[in-house]
Amino acid sequence: MSDHDARPLDPATQAVWGGEDRYLLDRATQVPVVHSVAFGYEDVDEWQAVALGEAEGHIYGRNTNPTVAVFEEKVRLLEQAEAATSAATGMAAISNSLHALLAPGKRVVSVKDTYGGTSEIFTDFLPAFGVEAVLVDTTDFDAIEAEIAAGCDVLYLETPTNPTLKILDLERLTAAGHAAGATVMVDNTFATPINQSPLALGADLVLHSATKFLGGHADALGGVVAGRAELVEEIYHYREINGATLDPMAAYLLLRGMKTLHLRVERQTGNATAVADYLEGHARVESVNYPGLPSHPQHELAARQMNGFGGMLSFSVEGGIDAVKRFLPELKLAHRAANLGSVETTVGPPATTSHVEVSAAGRAALGIPEGLVRYSAGIEHVDDLIADLDGALSVL
Repeated sequence: MSDHDARPLDPATQAVWGGEDRYLLDRATQVPVVHSVAFGYEDVDEWQAVALGEAEGHIYGRNTNPTVAVFEEKVRLLEQAEAATSAATGMAAISNSLHALLAPGKRVVSVKDTYGGTSEIFTDFLPAFGVEAVLVDTTDFDAIEAEIAAGCDVLYLETPTNPTLKILDLERLTAAGHAAGATVMVDNTFATPINQSPLALGADLVLHSATKFLGGHADALGGVVAGRAELVEEIYHYREINGATLDPMAAYLLLRGMKTLHLRVERQTGNATAVADYLEGHARVESVNYPGLPSHPQHELAARQMNGFGGMLSFSVEGGIDAVKRFLPELKLAHRAANLGSVETTVGPPATTSHVEVSAAGRAALGIPEGLVRYSAGIEHVDDLIADLDGALSVL
């Protein structure tokens, strides 16, 4: 290999080129969408070698697919992982990973501020299978370490958290997890591979709801997990048997979206920073959660472990949920929808977005006020976004 070939590519370049060369056909410049359910072999020995994983190739669409394989490889390269495997949705990637690595009698430690669907796995589903799930105050790192030391098979972290934008110390907590013999998993959906590299900070596995920032256009569902090869293989085997397979057309749309990942995240981070600054000075806004603000409790930690503060923020307005119901319909440049990470700005309260599965009492117990608004900054011009917010907030 020449020095030219050995030079590592920047993530901005990997997002465009990574993993695509093997599957370009007939001089095409774009990866094809392969819809075939099955892949045929004239030679039975070759067929069996592929089926057993002893040779490269594809057998059946529930297991692997050429278009999906390119998406997985692009994420692997962006996360600098040994391997990656995909799933039909972000929650499929999370639930498949947890079920693959846990069993009755095992213990998982996590934090209270995870995405609502993830939290429900810990509170409802895993205990039904005999798995002990312990949720600790998110920023009490001493308490998290104490629970890890008390026994931990899987340590599950999310940073920044959804929707409160709290930051976890990945180096400190992954070290504690490994000292206890735990597998450490990190949901990197909010940060993206552009703004944070959990594997470089010690994690064993990194997960994404690819539906969000990776795809970036709100038109394809998908999930992905990357990290240590032997762990990814376990998760892949669980997923291929249980069947939550990523559709090849969705994989193609995610690939197309990822080509602009770096540009989008850079713009969204800048927009979110400016919007957070504006909101922090508004008389009708009680608090703003954004790790890029010096007032954020973990601002220095975020600056240390992240490359950028991301396109997500949340804020509370005076008057609680009643004020939210008056203010949100006035926004002209934001979808009121349960999504995030898209090129268009998207807003909504946790009761209809991140924690719709959780009761009002449950949200309160998790420290999520009913008057909170989650704001996913798009790529619009920031002056227009701020003017839109200013006009909508004026009704309060």
